[in-house]
Amino acid sequence: MSPDMAQNAIFVLFGVAVFLCVEAAYLAISKRTSYMRKVNTRLKLQSKAQDQHEVLVQLRRARGLSEEGRYRLPLIWFNRLVLQSGVGLGIWRLGGMMALAAVAGSVATLITGYGWPLSVLAALVCGIALPLLALRVLRQRRRYKFEEQLPEAVDVMVRSLKAGHPLPVAISMVAREMEDPIGTEFGLAADELTYGLDLDNAMNQMSVRVGQDDFALVVVAICIQAKTGGNLSELLGNLSKVLRARFKMRRRVKAVSAEGRMSAIGLSALPVAVFAALLVLAPEFYGEIWNEPLVHKGLAGAAAAMMTGNIIMYRMVNFKL
Repeated sequence: MSPDMAQNAIFVLFGVAVFLCVEAAYLAISKRTSYMRKVNTRLKLQSKAQDQHEVLVQLRRARGLSEEGRYRLPLIWFNRLVLQSGVGLGIWRLGGMMALAAVAGSVATLITGYGWPLSVLAALVCGIALPLLALRVLRQRRRYKFEEQLPEAVDVMVRSLKAGHPLPVAISMVAREMEDPIGTEFGLAADELTYGLDLDNAMNQMSVRVGQDDFALVVVAICIQAKTGGNLSELLGNLSKVLRARFKMRRRVKAVSAEGRMSAIGLSALPVAVFAALLVLAPEFYGEIWNEPLVHKGLAGAAAAMMTGNIIMYRMVNFKL
């Protein structure tokens, strides 16, 4: 082997060794991070706090509730949206961030040379519309995650009940074994049962905190069984099969309607992308007619037609099961 070939081989081996070291470090860090993410929020707080009631109060405040578990603002719909979105900022901190976003949007609009009307509009968009939209997206993602975890949580309860544990212990088992969001929600219910709340109110409050339709079936089954009696483990086992079938059907419908959703996104984004590309590549294309009143009316009509088409396409591919 020539010296050049030997030198190249050494460089290649050195590069492979560096790559393997980096990959090993990445796998070690990602494994630890993945493990930490699986520990739900309630268990993390329990490891730091000494008093269990303090953990319950802290979780309620972070979700926008009072120490007694009531809404903190008269705006019930906003309280419920914050609660079901799972944002752990609290009502007042979230309200302060929304106010700062509104002020920042208004000041940025004024600095760029626009008048007060557009500044007020920017404040409303940045301080109210965008945060509410973000909360709705977070709520939808949390509900979907809860729906995905629910059959497994019911199975954990069934195994605990078959082992001879009472229902509060089965609920605590779900809180210990599963990650967020379902782990912390069942943990809150277990803590509320520990501190004197009856089973019906604890389950109904958890249903309000989650806002997921399938969980209402579990709440009804548990509450009725607590009043009338019966084999709860068998009832929950059959309900777990129903929940899995419903979740599977929703995924199948989502897969079938994926083409329609992608088409809707493409058709909605294409005119905006073409318009922006023309403004960048050929500013004079609209420069001569931009001040014509008819152009403004035409663009407004096109925007209204696009919005109507988007609503129709959304209703066509959005199935409620």
